[in-house]
Amino acid sequence: MKIESRLAELSITLSEPTAPKFSYVPVKQTGNLLYTSGNDCRVKGELMYAGSLGADLTLQQGQAAARQCIINILSSLKGYLGDLDRITGCVKMLGFVQSADAFKDQPLVINSASDLLIDIFGESGKHARSAIGTNALPFDTPVEIELILEINI
Repeated sequence: MKIESRLAELSITLSEPTAPKFSYVPVKQTGNLLYTSGNDCRVKGELMYAGSLGADLTLQQGQAAARQCIINILSSLKGYLGDLDRITGCVKMLGFVQSADAFKDQPLVINSASDLLIDIFGESGKHARSAIGTNALPFDTPVEIELILEINI
């Protein structure tokens, strides 16, 4: 319950994960590694923001969207694991930012997601990372993030 307590301290409430609408699973385990599918910034089924960074959205809106992606991933992980304390470390983050041509601050957007993982998990939240700009993401979401995590089996 250490992680659940930390989430409460940060005023983060996890939602019930929803079943995928397409042909994939939210979390796939191989050995002691979990791979999450890409998550967007939905809150109660609706995107909190839509559009491209640098055209429709500000850096701060992109950062908030990235944080929400992590909250949604944690909701899926809670549904899969039952206990987030089984997570022993964050290994790798892959973040996509829907960007206007002139927008070059993808690392600053994704950094808010990285910071949140470190706020929640401490040193074990530190991870390798890629922050990639793209011209389009599904459903016009501004940010999509996936994680690889290590767990106790």
